[in-house]
Amino acid sequence: MSQPQTRLDSVGEIDRAFRGVELIDVDKTFGHASGERAVVRGCSFRIEPGRFTVMIGPSGAGKSTLIRLIAGFDFPSAGEIRAGGKLVRGPGKDRQVMFQETALFPWMTTSGNVRYGPKARGEFGPAARRLADALTTRMGLDRFRNMYPAQLSGGMQRRAELARAMMNEPSVMILDEPFRGLDSMTKRLMLEYYANYSEESERTNFFVTTDVDEAIFLADCVLVMTHIPTHVRAVVEVDLPRPRSLAALVDDERASELKAELLAMLHEEAATAFAAGGKETADFVEAYRRHHWSPKLAKADRP
Repeated sequence: MSQPQTRLDSVGEIDRAFRGVELIDVDKTFGHASGERAVVRGCSFRIEPGRFTVMIGPSGAGKSTLIRLIAGFDFPSAGEIRAGGKLVRGPGKDRQVMFQETALFPWMTTSGNVRYGPKARGEFGPAARRLADALTTRMGLDRFRNMYPAQLSGGMQRRAELARAMMNEPSVMILDEPFRGLDSMTKRLMLEYYANYSEESERTNFFVTTDVDEAIFLADCVLVMTHIPTHVRAVVEVDLPRPRSLAALVDDERASELKAELLAMLHEEAATAFAAGGKETADFVEAYRRHHWSPKLAKADRP
């Protein structure tokens, strides 16, 4: 794994006092020489402290690659990534990731999974025990403490993973479509549950999705990414009051306007990817657009 190369002349002085996460002119390429493939190019953005930042873009555009870079599981080919003003040189408990796939240890109970982080570090004292008990209760898992992951529903597994991540008291929660594999009802409940929990904790969140409705419901701001090699196309502020309800947003005119704006940009990026040979990406976004289009949304999309 190669160390990052710095290229900062195009972005100026680094703000080392910034307490969130900052990407500065980041590139990421894979392969060598004639087989080299650029996935991220010239990507710069900030994840602001205490805010809910959502990244959305075409499928296969490099969003998961960016998550791996921010988490410290991989290094950029050029540019810098900073968390809390410090250069990211590897994974850290300040940045906790929830991926699409479940990561619970199947041989551990719910309680064992939740307590794993501080126990593995030899830091499971009275304070950690109280936090584990409080999180287990907060996640509605009291009755399931002694059950194994195979005995839990998909939603319960996701809550257990969330509690395990919170045990490390991270500065930033990074979520890569964490509710993608759940059924529609459970997914809606988990989205509302996590949104409420985030508002109470005022934690910094970075959530990656391909679902426009999820983005609008959760976000304080949305980063719209281009097709591959990806960079930020636009930053859209979601000026909707909180707390929010998924049901209420269906008839909210401002939510419809935001949805039309985001879908239009995603459709353009998919068309560009299609022209470059990315048919899978184009088909995905076009199918999504057809499925969710409505007369009200069409009206909001017109000048």
